[in-house]
Amino acid sequence: MTRRIFKTVIFSGMLMAFAPGIALGDPMPKKGTTPYVTHFVFRPVQTLEVPGFRATTHEMTGTTKNMKGEKTLDNMGARCLAVDVETGPKKYIDGACVLTDADGDQIFSTFDTRDVDESLGDKGACGTHVITGGSGKYAGITGKEPFSCEAMPALAGAGGLFALDIPHLTTWEIK
Repeated sequence: MTRRIFKTVIFSGMLMAFAPGIALGDPMPKKGTTPYVTHFVFRPVQTLEVPGFRATTHEMTGTTKNMKGEKTLDNMGARCLAVDVETGPKKYIDGACVLTDADGDQIFSTFDTRDVDESLGDKGACGTHVITGGSGKYAGITGKEPFSCEAMPALAGAGGLFALDIPHLTTWEIK
């Protein structure tokens, strides 16, 4: 019995020494460009409306999907709060988001639909996220995420809920 435990300890030590990527998982890269989509459901929370002005707060929840099949920014829970403003000819949505991975580590960002980055080309750019920080493995992360907005079919019996796919092209770095 003691000999089996000793062999297990030796094998584990060798595995850690010679194959850390297998034993501990692949290390998080320090920077990159990552295309991903967030599948969001929008829930209007409250509206303030007077002649010529309307503001609606929304809670958005969903999940992310890395479009290259990589682990970065894949299968994360997303939650955002936003204000949707219409005043005269102006219409915009500003907000803040948190992405949370399976380990509980988070990425924080703000977004603005008045800051449109044309780098997405014909994909219908509609705004930009600015990554402002994170926790755990994402501590020190910064970056920029131009995004587009793709309407989804109406949600049956959803009482004001609606869905959008939000493709992002993220350039990020952890310092």
